[in-house]
Amino acid sequence: MQLNATIARQIVERAKQIIRYSVNVMDEHGRIIGSSDPNRLSQRHEGAVLALDDNRVVEIDTAMSGQLKGVKPGINLPIVFQDQTIGVVGISGEPEQVRSYGELVKMAAELIVEHQALMSKLQWNKRHREELVLQLIQGDGLSENQRLAIAERLALDLSQPRVAAIVQAFPTQGESLSTEHLQRLVQLLEQPEHNNLVGISSVSMNEVVVLLPLSLDADGWSKPLAQKQINKLLKSLAKENGFTTQMALGDYFSGLEGWSKSYQTAKATMESHSGSPGGKNTVVFYQDHILPVLLSSLQDDSWRYEQLRHPLLELQKNDPRGILLKTIKAYFGHNCDLAQTCESLHIHRNTLRYRLDKIEQVTSLRFSDISEKTRLYLAVISHTH
Repeated sequence: MQLNATIARQIVERAKQIIRYSVNVMDEHGRIIGSSDPNRLSQRHEGAVLALDDNRVVEIDTAMSGQLKGVKPGINLPIVFQDQTIGVVGISGEPEQVRSYGELVKMAAELIVEHQALMSKLQWNKRHREELVLQLIQGDGLSENQRLAIAERLALDLSQPRVAAIVQAFPTQGESLSTEHLQRLVQLLEQPEHNNLVGISSVSMNEVVVLLPLSLDADGWSKPLAQKQINKLLKSLAKENGFTTQMALGDYFSGLEGWSKSYQTAKATMESHSGSPGGKNTVVFYQDHILPVLLSSLQDDSWRYEQLRHPLLELQKNDPRGILLKTIKAYFGHNCDLAQTCESLHIHRNTLRYRLDKIEQVTSLRFSDISEKTRLYLAVISHTH
């Protein structure tokens, strides 16, 4: 641990609340890096040098101050961290007047140093946890030994089953998401009770990657097991103002290699539902949208995507009022159940049969042929998503 100007200023400000005397903070070279008197900054304090060299309290009276450079009457006490002297705190004034305050100011200084050391360690751990998360989900070429060594330093259990989620934040007001909003989102996701591993995406500044811990049952993992956990997260997020979120949860794959696969499914799920969230803090499960997610990649393959959508384009050409499209969506939405489709559309069964016959004529695809029926279903799915 090394004293710097920021820590020195904190020590001086804290000392001001304890005593009315001027206080100086010197680094390991005896240079003043914090002072109640700004004019003394950067000066070399020979009294501090003596305290550092001998590792002892050095009291300087008026007579002695005239013999040393950059020194006023006062008392100088070593600042010790983990049995190492890292600097000196000095109180200006006649030793008899300030001696009683010395240990109190020294203790305050060392407490501030310890706090800053702890915060630095926490920040180091946080930064390296994020780096490890991003490396694992991106499938970077870390060896097994490297992963274990990093995890051991960070006190992480890599054997804990996890599933990847992507959380996107959207501002409720204004045109862009502020850094403060993103930091607050990360803080909420990192709350200890959630036991999440969190990393800010390198793809988008409003996107956070989360590895959620899982409890597996005899059948492995399923959506209901994660729903309660997700609901707790959404409850925390719902209390925040200034932004809303949309979450996409991927599938579970075993082992560390599975974290990368899980991330890919979460990413594909988010991409297939891109745009503003459907409501305040919503979640989309890959397991609920497997087929649309798998088909979404076809949009990058123009001729295949056009072939997939061709039956639907033909239907739209001959359906200016959109009645047939609405009918086929309801039909597939109710798993091809005629009664449920009729009920949802408030039409007679004969009307439904007429419309389905019309759809067959327009698209040249027969519902009695499983291959042609599947083509029409995929065309409808591609339009929906």
